[in-house]
Amino acid sequence: MIKKILLGLVLIIAIICVIASFQSDDLNVTRSATTSASPEAVFKVVNDFRQWDAWSPWSKLDPNMKKSLEGPPEGVGAVYRWSGNNEVGEGSTTLVESKPNEKVGMKLEFVRPFAGTSDVQFILTPEGTGTKITWAMQSKKPFIGKIMGMFMDCEKMCGDQFLEGLANLKKVAEASPKA
Repeated sequence: MIKKILLGLVLIIAIICVIASFQSDDLNVTRSATTSASPEAVFKVVNDFRQWDAWSPWSKLDPNMKKSLEGPPEGVGAVYRWSGNNEVGEGSTTLVESKPNEKVGMKLEFVRPFAGTSDVQFILTPEGTGTKITWAMQSKKPFIGKIMGMFMDCEKMCGDQFLEGLANLKKVAEASPKA
């Protein structure tokens, strides 16, 4: 009886691994929102890690998270490091591209709960008297990520957090002094 149970478990695990091996290596998450704030106002908030906690959805998940800033206060070379509870993990974000009022590019590096890297962009597009903000992330999924993706929708989970962050960003940018 125990041999049959073990054989069944091995078979189930093997099937899961085979199915996971056919899953896409790529994870792409993109969400957009529109704000009445100008591209300049939005850019000033996104390009400056000192303002990150005012709108980042992850800052609210762990108010006791340890954070540090390195490099210049804003723009290319600015680094935001964090270490927090299991919901936020540990890692760093480095600004790698800064085109005033148009785009901010970042390299996101996770240490835990799973090591990995992602490319992140905030694209600002004038729309009427306001701005369309597009938050996009691209990364490669490790094999364990492919297995997890069979049981949970990682794109939706990240996407929901992006939508929360965009709503917060909209409030912060709209409250900024007009340029």
